[in-house]
Amino acid sequence: MRKNELKAIAAKGEDSRLQFKQNIRNVDALAAEIVAFSNSEGGRILIGVTDAGGLQGVPRTEIGRINQLISNAASQHVRSPISPMTDNVIVGKGRIVVVVTVPKGIDRPYFDRKGVIWLKSGSDKRRVNSKGELRRLFQMSDQFHADELPTRAGPDKLDKLRLRDFLKSFFNQDIPESPDTLGKLLQNMNLATMDGMLNLAGVLLFAERPEWIVPQFVIKAVRYPGNEIHVSDYLDSEDFTGPLRKVFDDSLAFVLRNLHKVQAGRGVNALGVPEIPPLVFEELLVNALVHRDYLVSASIRLFIFDNRIEIISPGHLPNNLTIEKIRLGNSIIRNPILVSYAAKGMLPYRGLGSGIQRALEAWPEIDFVDDRDGCLFTVTVHRKAVKSSGKKLERVGEKVGEKVGEKLSENQQSIIEEIIHNPYVSARELSEIIGISSRKIEENIKKLKAQGVVKRIGPAKGGHWEVQ
Repeated sequence: MRKNELKAIAAKGEDSRLQFKQNIRNVDALAAEIVAFSNSEGGRILIGVTDAGGLQGVPRTEIGRINQLISNAASQHVRSPISPMTDNVIVGKGRIVVVVTVPKGIDRPYFDRKGVIWLKSGSDKRRVNSKGELRRLFQMSDQFHADELPTRAGPDKLDKLRLRDFLKSFFNQDIPESPDTLGKLLQNMNLATMDGMLNLAGVLLFAERPEWIVPQFVIKAVRYPGNEIHVSDYLDSEDFTGPLRKVFDDSLAFVLRNLHKVQAGRGVNALGVPEIPPLVFEELLVNALVHRDYLVSASIRLFIFDNRIEIISPGHLPNNLTIEKIRLGNSIIRNPILVSYAAKGMLPYRGLGSGIQRALEAWPEIDFVDDRDGCLFTVTVHRKAVKSSGKKLERVGEKVGEKVGEKLSENQQSIIEEIIHNPYVSARELSEIIGISSRKIEENIKKLKAQGVVKRIGPAKGGHWEVQ
């Protein structure tokens, strides 16, 4: 490094990657600085630079002592040993600045000799003083994962039918009747701890009511009027709970029922297609559920506005992952157990690192924000304005009735038109839109099904309607 380059670096001032020292004499203080850099993103310590960034330098005669101090601090006063690089830059007659480059650690967390874990905090450093921060450090070093966290739930909290169906379809075996055998199986499947309690992955995937055990790990969805968040004014709102697959299905149905349906050149009798391909939200919701930071006790938030849809996940991108890298298909597994079960068919998961790319290929109008200070990752899917042709449409319900050879009532025609507009509409919503009781809606739907006009695809909650 040359003096001019060093001067330009020092002129920027101290930050989380740069520390100034006029001189060093305390090996423990230096070790703490090295630990803080190694546990964070790495950085440089400039020895012989004033707090104001002046290149004062240290006497050439001090270089041997300083280098020995650096070596002792990095090898004997930290756990595990760290290997910083040094560069001596001449800044004046007989004066030298020692540039110590500390790499980002690969064996985090690092401790000083007193057992203290240090992290960078802006231009300063601070102690790690919470279990959450310590767990995150272990998670970043791939020594610990949040989905392995033990819970207080035992195998009695399992949804036995859901587990039975999974075992039968994937392993072609029955659920064990013996509690001991079941416990051993859950451990082998990485769903329970050695003491027999379900871990977080076991609860999220197979517990009957996960929200009773981990109430914070749900999706909270709101459809707002306009383009701003309102305190009390909203068009639709729901909290999605249950095992991950149910949360996924219900959240996807919420999004799709709040999308516009576009005829896209089809005939008026044909079902409209969603304004944004459903594949986009399949990929983004799976990504949010599988890759969120479960060490942050917060819910995923799903906000729908007139001009955009936001999915806000707790936790910023892990390690050195950036938005540019995820756009290129790079990925870091934060929750390997959840990822493995998604790959086994528990969620529509199509491969590590490819979900964001598939979403962008289907709908390029997607932005990402990695908020490291707020510990949030936000995906914004932009909507396009819906244009009206201004033409008066024929009564679609009447046309459908003629097609199947049935004379349909006004209410039945209205039900068909609403279903065509929104295949995910519920009986309660139909009742509010058409202005008749839910009982009348159900009676008319029963008649329409008997006539072969409409058909229900999937369960009552999470499924959708098809007009024949």
